[in-house]
Amino acid sequence: MKPAVATVFVVDDDHAVRDSIRELVESVGLDAETFSSAEEYLATHDSARPGCLVVDIRMARVSGLGLQSRLNEMKARIPIVFITAHADVPMVVEAMRGGAVGFVTKPYREQELLDNINEALSRDAAARLDSDRQGHYEQMMVGLTGRESEIMQLAMEGLSSKVIAQRLDISHRTVELHRSRVLEKLGLSSTAELMRIAAEHPLLRSKAPPPTWNQ
Repeated sequence: MKPAVATVFVVDDDHAVRDSIRELVESVGLDAETFSSAEEYLATHDSARPGCLVVDIRMARVSGLGLQSRLNEMKARIPIVFITAHADVPMVVEAMRGGAVGFVTKPYREQELLDNINEALSRDAAARLDSDRQGHYEQMMVGLTGRESEIMQLAMEGLSSKVIAQRLDISHRTVELHRSRVLEKLGLSSTAELMRIAAEHPLLRSKAPPPTWNQ
């Protein structure tokens, strides 16, 4: 199955601006879809589709900031590039706090807008890869026994096999055996790699199966 193609979703209530941005995006080989309002975009939003948003910050009914707020409420972290003819400091601060990638002023410079779009697409791709990896490890963790899970959690904290053995009142050899099985089940080559994953995905520490003492 081929991965979904990233799309630049353009939301602007000015028909001429929408078409202009779409033509620019498509001229560099990217896919684009246009919407005349925040409501129109929200009606078709699909978080599974990779891409980014290019949004006019000032629109009738629901503004660009309003669209950003609604998406954040939906936990839809699609990167947003705002375009605007008039932006004050509080508006910029609010948008950036909400996770905006950047601001481009109208009339926009083509390369500046493309640079912001490329940055937004890169962030989206990186976030999706990170989420896929975490989902993969969560799925692999389901296959751990309770004891393996417990030792994995302690190893993620940076504890040595000797310390883990003392804490659990088991032999050093038993800890090493369980460590080896954990790495094998997770498809990892070393404890250092396990610790790196723990640093990158801290939520994994709380999602491991609960320990079962007789395993």
